[in-house]
Amino acid sequence: MRVHPTAYIHPDAIVHPSCKIGPNAVIDGPVRIGANCQLGPSVVIMGHTEIAADCSIHSHAVIGDNPQDKKYNGELSFCRIGERCVIRESVTIHRASIELATTEIGNGCYLMTNSHVAHDCHLENEVTLVSGALLGGHVHVGSNAVISGNVGIHQHVRIGQLAMIGGVSMISQDVPPFTMTDHQGEIIGLNAIGLALKGISPAEQQELKTLFKVICRSGMTQRRSIELAAELANTNLGRQFVDFYQAETRRGFCRFRGRNTRLQQSILTPLKQQSICK
Repeated sequence: MRVHPTAYIHPDAIVHPSCKIGPNAVIDGPVRIGANCQLGPSVVIMGHTEIAADCSIHSHAVIGDNPQDKKYNGELSFCRIGERCVIRESVTIHRASIELATTEIGNGCYLMTNSHVAHDCHLENEVTLVSGALLGGHVHVGSNAVISGNVGIHQHVRIGQLAMIGGVSMISQDVPPFTMTDHQGEIIGLNAIGLALKGISPAEQQELKTLFKVICRSGMTQRRSIELAAELANTNLGRQFVDFYQAETRRGFCRFRGRNTRLQQSILTPLKQQSICK
C-alpha cells in the first residue's frame, strides 16, 4: 500500500494493501476500502463507510460524514460505494439518517465535481451526476440515468432508469424511466439517444413510444391511462415503464410539456391483440 506520510488512517480502518492514499487524506473510523482504490489529496472518508474495489476518489471529496438532517441524533448508519466508481473533486456523500440504514452508490457510477448525494439516497448502477448536481435526502436514481449540471432534486423523488434530466433545473416530482426533462423540469419525450446507445431494439422503442403517448399525451385521466398502458405492455421495458407509474409515489409525477394527441386506433389495435394473446 502506498500511503503518503501526511495521510491519516484510523486504527479501526481496513484498507486493501493495493490502494494508493494521497497527501493529507483522512480515513477516520471503521472504514473499509477494497482493492486498487485511489484516494487523491485531502480526501476524507468517515464513519461506517465501505468502498468497493477499483474506485477513484479525487481531491477534497468527503464520503460518509453525518447527514445534514436536524432529526439525526448520532444513530448508527452506513454509506456504501460500489465498484469502479469515479468520484471527482469536492463531491460530498453523506451516510444515512435512519438507524441501520445505508446511503448506497451502485457500481460504475460517475459523480462529477461538486455534486452532492444526501442521506438515505440510493443510486443504482452506472448513474452519472454532472457537476453541481444536488440530490436531497431519500432520492432514488435508476440505472444509467444522467442528472445534468446544477440540477436540484427534491427529497423522496424517484428518477427512473435511463432518464436524462435537463441541466439547471429543479426536479420536485418523479421522472419516469427512459424519458427526458427540459430546463423547467417537465417531461419532453423519450430519451431516444440513450435507448439507441444501450442497444434497445426498434420494437421495444416503438412500444415505449406508444406507452408514453398513452400515459403522457392521451388526455385521459392518469388512472385510466395507466390501466390501458398496463394492458398494452408486452416487453420487459414496457412493463418497467408502467410499473414505475403503478408503484407508490410520495411526490407525484413530473408534468408533460406538450399537446395532448388523439391516439390512433391503428396503433392501439395490434397492441391490444398482442396483450390479449400474452
